[in-house]
Amino acid sequence: MKALLLIAHGSRLPVANAEVVALCRRLAGRLAADFDLIDCAFLELAAPGIGAALDNCIDRGCQDITLLPYFLAPGRHIQDDIPAIMQEKRTRHPEVRITMAPYLGQSARLLEVLAELAVAGPPGAKGGPSGPQPH
Repeated sequence: MKALLLIAHGSRLPVANAEVVALCRRLAGRLAADFDLIDCAFLELAAPGIGAALDNCIDRGCQDITLLPYFLAPGRHIQDDIPAIMQEKRTRHPEVRITMAPYLGQSARLLEVLAELAVAGPPGAKGGPSGPQPH
């Protein structure tokens, strides 16, 4: 079985974590043919943590698990924290393949998304940035 875990930082704000869960559900709808299990996990401040989510995948019989980091830059979490968690699970479960996909900020398409958002302007504004401005 193949699993995909969308990895986010986590927040003290439940609405922020709920947005990640909703994104994960949409991703699951799009990638259902490629993965048997698609879920999300958080590095800190929210549950499930990455270790617990990996354990859940392994307990459910997943032998190939991909972590998809929802991070913009290669900071400490991408360089150190997530790889350390992966290594600990690999040591405990050498029969399971655990890999990390590129983080979000590495996508060449991110520039297009940012340009699209910039041109669209603030939510509700007509005509983008040159549209009505708040007073």
